[in-house]
Amino acid sequence: MSESQSRYSIVERLTKQKLDIMGAKSDLKEDLKKKEQTMQELEANLKNWKKDILEDNKREERNLQIELDRAKREAENSKSRVKDKEKVYEEKIKAIDQALSRIEKISESSQS
Repeated sequence: MSESQSRYSIVERLTKQKLDIMGAKSDLKEDLKKKEQTMQELEANLKNWKKDILEDNKREERNLQIELDRAKREAENSKSRVKDKEKVYEEKIKAIDQALSRIEKISESSQS
């Protein structure tokens, strides 16, 4: 009987070891599967990040281009306004010069 108990305990221990090894083997596969999933998620995240960066850059470029176009229009409008104002100022200067000339003539004729 003791021999059968000894065999039974040996079989029991070996069976337990076998189950432990099978569990460890399964854990290895599960760990590998998790790591592969993490890798795939990170690859997808990187790909999405690159897309987002490209879209952000395009959006920023469009915004800067709009800003540049607006600045160009404002500069052109300012050039046009400056020319118009210069003409007005020239006309005012001309009118003042004429008035000064008339005053000078009046002064000369009154002195005589």
